[in-house]
Amino acid sequence: MILTLKKHKKVLLFLLKFFATYFVLFAIYSSYLKRNQQLDPFVNAPVTQLVANQSAWVLEVFGYQVDKVQHTEELSIFLALNGNYVGKIVEGCNSISLIILFVAFIIAFSGKLKATLLYMLFGAAFIWIINIIRIVVICIMLDKYPEQEAFLHKLLFPAIIYGAVFLLWVIWVNKFSAVKK
Repeated sequence: MILTLKKHKKVLLFLLKFFATYFVLFAIYSSYLKRNQQLDPFVNAPVTQLVANQSAWVLEVFGYQVDKVQHTEELSIFLALNGNYVGKIVEGCNSISLIILFVAFIIAFSGKLKATLLYMLFGAAFIWIINIIRIVVICIMLDKYPEQEAFLHKLLFPAIIYGAVFLLWVIWVNKFSAVKK
């Protein structure tokens, strides 16, 4: 048994660091969401409102007239382009859960402290920006091709954002992680 633990020490250490980081960050985020819902059960958390506002701003830069409306009976923000409803932004659209997953992986495969912290910071910012772009493009596409909603929302755009995170992980492991090659 001890020989097996020594043999798999790196794997066990990775799993311990990953799950510990993930659950701590997830608990903090869940507490944040719960506190926000206690203040007003039908108003999205400020971070989700920020994503909606930033997405609307980018759409407006591209010349769209954007209407954002906080749903009064569920945690979502409706978006309309030029008067056409294109969708809603919910908590899952704000990329925080994905950033938590990204950070947990980076910590589990940590490298030098400065590199780890900088990569987490810039990686999280990159994920945030990709997510805003994802929301903007999906809104434009849904305005033009509403019949493609299932393909766009459930396949194409998740593949883009998860693919971006996977690419960040590959770069981290190959260039900055302390993992022995």
